[in-house]
Amino acid sequence: MNHSQGKVSLPVIKRLPKYYRYISQMQKNGVVKVSSSELARMMGTTASQVRQDFNCFGGFGQQGIGYNVEVLLHEIGRLLFGEGEKLPTILIGAGRLGRAVSRFLTTDTNGYHLLAVFDVQQDLVGQDLDGIPIHHIDELESFCAAHNPQVAVLCLPREGAKEISGRLVELGIRGFWNFSHYDLSIPYPNVTVENAHLGDSLMSLGYRLRND
Repeated sequence: MNHSQGKVSLPVIKRLPKYYRYISQMQKNGVVKVSSSELARMMGTTASQVRQDFNCFGGFGQQGIGYNVEVLLHEIGRLLFGEGEKLPTILIGAGRLGRAVSRFLTTDTNGYHLLAVFDVQQDLVGQDLDGIPIHHIDELESFCAAHNPQVAVLCLPREGAKEISGRLVELGIRGFWNFSHYDLSIPYPNVTVENAHLGDSLMSLGYRLRND
């Protein structure tokens, strides 16, 4: 597929996992063909939006007779997961949130390979989270030099995140999944940040319940 990610807008990229989820379910249910209007109904959007989204990536086949579910799943899977290579990942912060996130990362097949967990608390060092060893944060440099992780998951307080993000970029981290309350907008052109704001999500829910 000849597309450059630069041309694909972020909202389209953010819809891909939702398409993937729905289409996976269809395949499990034995559906072979799906139309853009059926997909639009599930996605809560319009058929033309679905077609526009798919056209960003070359169209995924014939629109007139509906899309082949198998082909869609394969192509969208390739966009999200590459050729199946897993991204080497480290997690910073072994507290309660870090524990929950590490469980998700190690049990969900989502294209990441969690290599190690880091924390400042000496008493956690040597333990493990879901089979992944916990290292002291001072070992970060030597670990990154040996294992070249590309992704860092931040499950630590605001100040800690602020302090460590630049250090991680220097160590070759290219992507951040950020659960800290520090708004990570790193001034480096080659770094990608996905902020996961649990609090924002909860407040949005509250707004909708009170105002809808």
